[in-house]
Amino acid sequence: MYRIRLTLAIALFFASNATLNAQDLSAEVADLRQMLVEMKNDYENRIEELESRLDRAERSVVTASRDADDAVEIAEQAATDATAGASAPNIYNPAIGVVLVGRYANVDPGWEAVPGFIPGGELGPGSSGFSLGESELNMNANIDTHFFGNLTLALEDEAGETEVAAEEAWIQTTGLPNGLSLLAGRYFSGAGYLNKFHRHADDFGDRPLPYQAFFGGQYIPDGLQLRWIAPTPLFLEFGAEQNWGNSFPSTGRSRTSPDARTFFAKAGGDAGVSHSWQLGLSYVSADVVDRGGVDIGGPPAEVFTGDSDLVGLDFVWKWAPGGNSTVQNFKLQGEYFNRTEDGIFAGLPYGGDQNGWYLQGIWQFRQGWRTGFRHDEVDADNGSLFTDTILEDPGRSSERNSLMIEWSLSEYSLLRAQYIDDRVLDASDNQFLLQYIMSLGAHGVHEF
Repeated sequence: MYRIRLTLAIALFFASNATLNAQDLSAEVADLRQMLVEMKNDYENRIEELESRLDRAERSVVTASRDADDAVEIAEQAATDATAGASAPNIYNPAIGVVLVGRYANVDPGWEAVPGFIPGGELGPGSSGFSLGESELNMNANIDTHFFGNLTLALEDEAGETEVAAEEAWIQTTGLPNGLSLLAGRYFSGAGYLNKFHRHADDFGDRPLPYQAFFGGQYIPDGLQLRWIAPTPLFLEFGAEQNWGNSFPSTGRSRTSPDARTFFAKAGGDAGVSHSWQLGLSYVSADVVDRGGVDIGGPPAEVFTGDSDLVGLDFVWKWAPGGNSTVQNFKLQGEYFNRTEDGIFAGLPYGGDQNGWYLQGIWQFRQGWRTGFRHDEVDADNGSLFTDTILEDPGRSSERNSLMIEWSLSEYSLLRAQYIDDRVLDASDNQFLLQYIMSLGAHGVHEF
């Protein structure tokens, strides 16, 4: 009996100790769980704070990169102002750059005039085979603390002979107050969007049909241009030009007063971090004397004398994820033009109404690689008096569809392939272009 009682006492002792140990362990586990919850909450808070700081830093980097070009120009001007004089004898030496362009084309039959339009300037897809494109030699520099100068010489092969022409030759003020700048000389007009760019900066190997029909490829007048940038958060720019010179659509017959006048306005800005846009409106009014000069076998020749008025609308929208366009980006670009002309053509009263437009999209799908599609067309309504002349209505629109792909090993070299379904003439023409563009030396950054 005694042994049974002793055994029970020992069992009760160990059971009591086990219960106490279990209670202690449960409390310890609860404490550990609470510590884990607190550590997890603290960790998540720290992660959120780091992500917020990273996001702010990325936004700052994007903003800084967008302002980099402007900052470089400001820094250069500041350096000029600070070091002008005998202590900086090389500060005004010009930056010199060369752009080499060449192409191989398969074009048959091709064309040299758009039906229903008076030809002028550089028209058509060119000839088949290999040819030297429009290469450029560019020089520009600060002249002093008040003026900036630019000279661009174009070298082009014409009928087996190399021609050299002054494509640009202008001076521009650098110190006018209140956002004003004045430019004088030969320059790319502010009419339209694409007109201000050099050909090698285009997204395709040729200019859209509206530019060929209305500007002969590009409107490059001699004259004066005044620009004003409004001091507003939204980009607002207004400009006016007084133009002389034999630049299509003008004829340069006036000696003292300007032959053409141009007015333009542009607005643009950012939509968040990844999107930017620009809208433009332009108007060109030209006085024309004997434009055309095509002899049809006897007087009067096929020439036009009168007034030519052109209105243009343009827009550009760009997308780059996070504002970083180096890897992926997309650009949608389009322009519309309407021209009315009133005067005398081939001895007959002439009142023409012509319009044209293009729309293109360019997608950079990986670094160094881009592809794009463009549709462009023009249409003329010149009346019924001009049968068997260059202004005869074709009864349809002239249009093209173009597909291109290009590869850039660096910002200085580019190889491009382009296919064009050309329907300018009655017969459709399948055209192929292979193009290279190589830059040597200094070359400035292009505008938006």
